Amino acid sequence: MSETLAVLNIGQLVTLAGPASPRVGSELRETGLIQDAAMLIEDGRVAAVGTYADLRPQIPPVSTVIDAGGCCITPGFVDAHTHLVFAGNRAAEFEQRIAGATYQQIAAAGGGILRTMQLTRRAGEDELLSIARRHRNWMLRTGTTTIEAKSGYGLDRDTELRILRVLARLNEEGPCTIVPTLLAAHTIPPEYAGRRDEYVRWIAEQLIPEVAAARLARYCDAFCDEHAFTLEETRTVLIAAQNHGMKLRLHAEQFQPGTGAALAASLAAVTADHLEAVTDQTLIRLCAGKVQPVLLPGSVFSLNRSDYPPARAMIQRELAIVLATDFNPGSSPITSMPFIMSLACLKMGLSPAEALNAATINAAHSLELGARVGSLETGKQADFLIHEFTDYRELAYFIASPARPRVFIAGEEATA
Repeated sequence: MSETLAVLNIGQLVTLAGPASPRVGSELRETGLIQDAAMLIEDGRVAAVGTYADLRPQIPPVSTVIDAGGCCITPGFVDAHTHLVFAGNRAAEFEQRIAGATYQQIAAAGGGILRTMQLTRRAGEDELLSIARRHRNWMLRTGTTTIEAKSGYGLDRDTELRILRVLARLNEEGPCTIVPTLLAAHTIPPEYAGRRDEYVRWIAEQLIPEVAAARLARYCDAFCDEHAFTLEETRTVLIAAQNHGMKLRLHAEQFQPGTGAALAASLAAVTADHLEAVTDQTLIRLCAGKVQPVLLPGSVFSLNRSDYPPARAMIQRELAIVLATDFNPGSSPITSMPFIMSLACLKMGLSPAEALNAATINAAHSLELGARVGSLETGKQADFLIHEFTDYRELAYFIASPARPRVFIAGEEATA
């Protein structure tokens, strides 16, 4: 028999126990909180949770004990929208935005995604792996244990495949779970200027079949907006992905309404991401289609905009909202999920409990991992954080604090 890991002296255990489905409406306020708690772990999975008084008779005489020091434990964070792999940075564009340039103006001048594309195309696979590992470690230090990660900074066959191979290698080495997404429909690369239709056909007819056959990506994403891909171009890409067995995610309605969210609903996409400009009528369609909104307040903050996604309206519509960092070199150079939770509370009106559910169990469901991670329930993988504080509300309250939780993945302590 394997040795039991007993996590004891837990002042506050936030299990997020609940239905076997994404949390909506009032469910988002439920924390499954246990005071003076204990947790037993066997073979990397949660064996039991409860009060110490109740679990004490179940603790084997021979077990490894972790003392939580009276602090708070939560599930590990699940970051369901990142652009983890890229070379270089766009610090110069950060200065430009401070001086008044818009995201669209920078992109039109050859900056933005195309600037990162140039740098990423020149980087070898081992170099990209080293960079991505550093980014992953930044996330791990603040408590992220599962990461969705997109390609999209190659925009040609060799570099897109290179990015996806890096993600596969990073997932294989652990400790974080990496969920790969193909995002070749990020922008039009310069060699296809004036030949948009050819680029869209290449993605749909050549790249997607190759990626699907090699099982390099679980999802396909596209950027549907006025300076990216049209609705019809996006539809072509996503239908091709569906036909090759890939599930769908979509960048939608970031800057303009009518840019993709309704399409996400009609194609039964798993998520529609951004939604800063979404209308209430479209929210109704997302709800009917059971599409999860992935909200990215970090990109609104980093672009110095004020139009945060209407999270309260989404909750009222019983949409299963998700919070994510949108970590990328341009519009959201943010790796901290606790900071995203702070933004969600202050700028979108979420309670700390709603923000925590959106950053863990709902995010896990958006990656079809809700039965495995995202909450601390019997049988689930023991991905958990021992925080430096005693109350889960402090996660959002101490804004951008240098807190470093102890991070455990499958019951093993992870360091970065």
